[in-house]
Amino acid sequence: MASGSSAMPAGDGDGSPAAPAQLHHQPHREGERREGHHHEGAEASPPASAPASAAAQAETYEATHVHAVYEAIAPHFSSTRHKPWPFVAQFLLAQRPGSIGLDVGCGNGKYLRVNPAIHILGSDRSAALVRLAWEGQRAERPAEDDATAARIGQVDVAVADGLALPHRRSAVDFAISIAVIHHLSTPERRREAIAALLECVRPREGRVLVYVWALEQASSRRGWDEGSAQDRMVPWVMRKPKGQGPDATYQRYYHLYRKGELEEDIVAAGGAVEESGYERDNWWVICSKPS
Repeated sequence: MASGSSAMPAGDGDGSPAAPAQLHHQPHREGERREGHHHEGAEASPPASAPASAAAQAETYEATHVHAVYEAIAPHFSSTRHKPWPFVAQFLLAQRPGSIGLDVGCGNGKYLRVNPAIHILGSDRSAALVRLAWEGQRAERPAEDDATAARIGQVDVAVADGLALPHRRSAVDFAISIAVIHHLSTPERRREAIAALLECVRPREGRVLVYVWALEQASSRRGWDEGSAQDRMVPWVMRKPKGQGPDATYQRYYHLYRKGELEEDIVAAGGAVEESGYERDNWWVICSKPS
C-alpha cells in the first residue's frame, strides 16, 4: 500500500490503547479530544498463522483494515505524501541511466519521477491511489496528446497485488517497497511479499529496497518501544471544517518491525542482505537475490 510516514503528517493519529476495532471507520463525537495525546495506537489481533484457511482469513482481515481504508482516505492521504524520503531518493538516483525498476505499493506515485534517467513501473493494491498516481504522470506530460498520455500512464501505473505481481521473473534492475509490507497481517505473507520482489529483479546484480515501520520509536510522538505490542491499529483522522459534521477516523493495521526482524524475513524469503539501517522511525534493508 502507499507509503506511510513517520513524521506524523496531518491525518496520522496515535489513539489510546483499546480493543481492536471491528469497523475501520469511526466518527468522532462533538467535543471529543482528538489532538495532543501521545499514546500508542490500539493493539490489533491479526489472524493466527495456520495451515488451513489462514491465507483467506488474512486476506479478509487486510481487506477490511488496510485496503478499504486506503480506498476511503486516498485523496486526503495523497495530499500529505508529496516529498520523497532522502534515502529512497538517493537509492533511485544511484541507479544506472536506462535502468528499469518497480515501485510496489507506489501510492500516489511520488517516487516514480525522482530520477528521469530511469523507468519505474508503479503498482498499488488501491485503485484510488493508482488513479492519483496516473493523473500525476499525465500532468507531467503536457506536450503529449490525450491518447498518448493515457496510454503511457496506464502502462506506467497499474493496480496489482504485491503477492501476485504481473511481472516477468528476473526482468528488472531494481525494486522498491516503501512502507507497504508492514500492512500484511501474518509472517508468512510478509515473507511472501519480499520473495515476490526478489523474484522480479535480476539475480546477484539487482537490488531491492524495503522500508517498514519500526517498533523502536521511543523518541517519536507515537512513543512505541521494545516493550510495545507489534501488531497495532493506527488511526487516520479525516478532519472536516467546523460545522460540517464530525471528523472520521479510519483504523489501519500495521505490524511494527523490531530491530533485526526485517533482515530475518529477507533471509527467510531467499534474499541476501546487502545493507540495512534506520531512518525516520523505519527500518530499511537493501537486498539481492543470490541466484
